[in-house]
Amino acid sequence: MSTAATYHRGEHAVQKRVGLDGPAGNAVRGIRDAVPAVAAEFLAEQPAVFLGAADRAGRIWSTMLTGEPGFLSAPRADLVVVRNRPEAPDPLAEALAGPARLGMIAIEPATRRRMRINGRSRPYRQGLAIEIEQVIANCPKYIQKRSPEAVAAGPARLVARGAALTDRQRAVVEAADTFFVSTAADDGAADTSHRGGRPGFVRVTSPTRLSWPDYLGNAMFLTLGNLELNPAAGLLFPDWSTGGLLHLSGTAAVDYSPDRAARVPGAQRLVDFTVTDVVEVTGGSPLRWSAPEPSRFNPPTSTEVHPR
Repeated sequence: MSTAATYHRGEHAVQKRVGLDGPAGNAVRGIRDAVPAVAAEFLAEQPAVFLGAADRAGRIWSTMLTGEPGFLSAPRADLVVVRNRPEAPDPLAEALAGPARLGMIAIEPATRRRMRINGRSRPYRQGLAIEIEQVIANCPKYIQKRSPEAVAAGPARLVARGAALTDRQRAVVEAADTFFVSTAADDGAADTSHRGGRPGFVRVTSPTRLSWPDYLGNAMFLTLGNLELNPAAGLLFPDWSTGGLLHLSGTAAVDYSPDRAARVPGAQRLVDFTVTDVVEVTGGSPLRWSAPEPSRFNPPTSTEVHPR
């Protein structure tokens, strides 16, 4: 790195609160400001990337972009090019048609490898050029192994837009073993991260409320650190078998109560999310993924430990 990596005050606050500021100090060496050659090779092999940003109204959304391997590239160590960008009805179509702070994660479920890239995005030809601020390698925990296959797919189509989950959307969330969460610090710097677990690890408690456990991770607390400064968040629930995308925008709050965490297997703490906006799209991805091979790190769900 040309400059030493540092955490912002929200990340420091969470690290100190949970007593992991020591390990976090060691983990900061994993944050770079340039793409290493091995990471550039990894990007070039991927058919999909997940990213998040704020829209013109300040709502944060998370979405997915796909393309033939090679649609992601790092022509320079400080620049990533994505040869695609969101189009309507994607909720980030308008925002990413102009300059934006963006958080992105490239993930290869077949090998459980992943890499996060955060930076400043601008339109470039039919895609995006991202000037890099952070490159972060993450561990393979909680990633379900899947392999993709591209199919001939029609254009994306808006299925539903609303302010609360329908019963069918609630079932999608409760059956998920993977989702993506995008957040931003109070200065707008964005980040997108992966969350995985057994189906049922995300609980829906009402049409506008859901929660998930925060499992043992890398001690950086990039997501929770952003939420310490800015509660806005966007979630993406991909349908791996149909290519559908369920986008949720709203606010998130971290519950550090040890009593509540003790009731959820593997939970270090809980994150509560309030839904304010829902966009459901069919045909959002031309990729179809194989049945999952669950991560061995996934804790059981509460209902598995305490059947109803």
